[in-house]
Amino acid sequence: QVLFVESGGGSVQPGGSLRLSCEASRSIFSTYAMAWYRQGPGKQRELVAGITRSGGSTSYDYSVKGRFTISKDNAKNTVYLQMNSLKPEDTGVYYCNAPVLVETAQPYWGQGTQVTVSS
Repeated sequence: QVLFVESGGGSVQPGGSLRLSCEASRSIFSTYAMAWYRQGPGKQRELVAGITRSGGSTSYDYSVKGRFTISKDNAKNTVYLQMNSLKPEDTGVYYCNAPVLVETAQPYWGQGTQVTVSS
């Protein structure tokens, strides 16, 4: 069963923008807070942005605060990540998930979407 489908990645120059989308299963989307994670080359996966179930509160890693915006569309079971002023260090595979599910013994991860920032 596919729980998350990420899309919207690509290759951009520094300073560019991308908008990522993640369609989640209705049961997960309606039950849990959601977040975007990324895994850079040779690095561990890290949480970059989160949003509550209601969408009323968001949080960001210091490295992306002020440049990235997380949002959600409840009607579409979709979480978005608007990424502006991209830097080479933003390069990686981006995944969405529910933080509470990531804490389980064997969390499910989607295929992710590749973001490459390079001149």
